[in-house]
This record gives sequence, C-alpha cells and structure tokens, in this order.
Amino acid sequence: MSDDKAIINGNFIERLIQEDIDNGTFSRPICTRFPPEPNGYLHIGSAYAIYTNYMAAQKFNGTFHLRFDDTNPLKEDIEYVNAIIEDINWLGYNPGDRIFYGSDYSDEIFNAAITLINKGKAYVCDLTP
Repeated sequence: MSDDKAIINGNFIERLIQEDIDNGTFSRPICTRFPPEPNGYLHIGSAYAIYTNYMAAQKFNGTFHLRFDDTNPLKEDIEYVNAIIEDINWLGYNPGDRIFYGSDYSDEIFNAAITLINKGKAYVCDLTP
C-alpha cells in the first residue's frame, strides 16, 4: 500500500486533513499541539491526544508543539511540567525545541485586548459577580 493510500484510509482526522490539503485549504505546513495545564499528571486520555496530534504532524510532514497552558499560577507546578515532558518522551514522542508556554504571550494578549477596547471592539465588564 502506498503512503497516499495509508493516509486516505487513516482515521477521520487524517482524512479531514488530507481533504483540506487536496482542496488547497492549507497555505502552510501542518502544525499540531498538545496543550496540557501543568496542574496534574497525564492520564490515558492525554496519551491518546498526544499520539493523535504527534502522528498527524509526522504523517503530513508538519510540526508538533507542546504548549503548556500555564496561565493559572495558583494551580500549576514545575513538577507537573517536568512530569509531562518525561511522559511524552516515554511515549516515544519528542517535542524537541517546540515546547511553549501560554504565559509567554500574556503581554501580547493584554496589548491586543487594550487595542480592541480602544477601538470599541471589546469592553471590560465591571459588574459584581
């Protein structure tokens, strides 16, 4: 079976990606991500999500990003960051230098929000809970 046939006969996610490629929907390489919150250890569902995203990136010559959603510092711990990276490597998937943190973009997101507020496209709700 050729590689093209394997992709066509793959899971529904791979079939959708292939359809988008065939239709010219994508204008750049495929990029997938696994976005855990570093507030606990991974579970079997995490392994499935990692596998699905990593393998889709591999099959379509794309990249896989590990992007920690670390925007709630009261619940997060470096212990979980390290454990998640270790688990992903144990599963056989190496994100390499493609490890990112949501908090890295906090200033950019804040500035975008201010811009939208100043343009009248967003507002800050000041009602009590």
